[in-house]
Amino acid sequence: MKSFHRPLRRPRIDQEGFTLIEILIVIAIVGILASIAAPSFNELIKSQRIKSMATDLNSSLTLARSEAIKRNKNVTMSPVTVGSWQDGWQIADPDFAGNIEVHSAFTGLTATGPDSVIYRSSGRIAGAAPSFNISATGTTAQRCVSVDLSGRPYIKAAAC
Repeated sequence: MKSFHRPLRRPRIDQEGFTLIEILIVIAIVGILASIAAPSFNELIKSQRIKSMATDLNSSLTLARSEAIKRNKNVTMSPVTVGSWQDGWQIADPDFAGNIEVHSAFTGLTATGPDSVIYRSSGRIAGAAPSFNISATGTTAQRCVSVDLSGRPYIKAAAC
């Protein structure tokens, strides 16, 4: 009796995973896309830092105004370093021993504005309405924080 035995064939197992060449191609593509996106990402970061400083300056001006009305006295907001608003600012009541608020510095930004802002007890500005121009090197983004005649600050997405 003859038996016909076939040798058992192993089923073909497909290989799973990636080859080295496929991984290198993906890494090269990701590197190219990252180099294209990096400059615009830096622009976005600078733009957001400018926006953040403008918002903080706007909030501090609003606080100074409300403190002047609440205390029924003049309140002064001035830069920590004379003529350099990007180094931070302080809000002070001349009769109060100390500052109402001291704001920290913003590195890498440039902010120009008046020597100080004085809010009267009525909430209005003493003197001309101030404007602050905020910018950074390497970007076209700018913000302008201005104070209207009633003493309320507002932000514009452009230079002053």
